[in-house]
Amino acid sequence: MLSPRFCRLFLFDLDGTLIDSREDIARALNAVLTRMGQRALSIPKVVRFVGDGIEALMQRALHDVMGDEPDANLVRAGVNMMIEEYGKHLLDATYLYPDVRTTLEALRWAKLGLISNKPESLSRRILSALDLAGHFSVVLGGDSMPQRKPDPAPILEAMARCDTLPCETVMVGDSRIDILAGKAAGVITCGVSCGYRGREELEAAGCDLIIDHFHELLKCFRAPSG
Repeated sequence: MLSPRFCRLFLFDLDGTLIDSREDIARALNAVLTRMGQRALSIPKVVRFVGDGIEALMQRALHDVMGDEPDANLVRAGVNMMIEEYGKHLLDATYLYPDVRTTLEALRWAKLGLISNKPESLSRRILSALDLAGHFSVVLGGDSMPQRKPDPAPILEAMARCDTLPCETVMVGDSRIDILAGKAAGVITCGVSCGYRGREELEAAGCDLIIDHFHELLKCFRAPSG
């Protein structure tokens, strides 16, 4: 095994990395599709559409059920309904992945940030409800900036706020979107294979290392000396 790398800042994706939110997202999306007179989608299919933000999720879902590119106004209406529906049932079935809480507590020697393509207000509500908000120095959602992952801008903003360099920053996520954003920002990229996407997608994205269990972060990284 390679020696642990030093790190001052860990940046985490949310869905599929810290939490399993698949069921709640699928329920909310299917409630919207039903309101729009469309058929529901299976959870595995919904998960394939997750990662680029609510607008992309809605566009992909409507394209699938309608068999054609949806009108922009229809997508916009769906996004508004999705935020409403999802906000009502944000944590009905959502839970932390194993070892997330204890690992974050053990990483107290570093700064922690959250970078999600989920709206910031919803991300913060989830962190607060799961009693994790106190761990994070910075939280950026898909609507916090004009750009979202895979654009590197949120990562660069988080580093600026935390006063860290790319060589001492790690982006931890379960999808190619997280890895591409991290690589574009010049930071270390760490894939979590037990999330939504799996090892194959992470390997194809070219991440620096892949962990199969969240607690492995503790042996892969160390506090800077001095």
